[in-house]
Amino acid sequence: MSSNNRLERSLTFGDNVRVRDAVATRELSLVGVSGQVYGVTTPTLTGVDVIGQPSSDVAINVHFEALGKSFWFAPELLDLVDHAAGTEIRIKGVPKKWTRTADGSWVEEPVAERAGAARPWWKFW
Repeated sequence: MSSNNRLERSLTFGDNVRVRDAVATRELSLVGVSGQVYGVTTPTLTGVDVIGQPSSDVAINVHFEALGKSFWFAPELLDLVDHAAGTEIRIKGVPKKWTRTADGSWVEEPVAERAGAARPWWKFW
């Protein structure tokens, strides 16, 4: 497996990353800026604008909270900082939450319904 394939597999939703120094990232003043991975796509299918030239058909979306913006990057332009341990995902109406661990896995847990939470009119219990 090439180092690029390992990199692509290691960057997934929720990871914290830092932008590498390259001509394309310097032009946008993004070198060294840290953000969080919000998605992964296949640029030839989705048509997203990608910063850099991916060595394979993969692009990583990174959101930069400080900038209030997201960009698509070639994976080679990103360094993994950490897996954002402690990040939680909750979906409205789903009585579960998912919490990120330091190794990058997600732990699923049930959550109790909040007291006083609105219930659909058709539920009588």
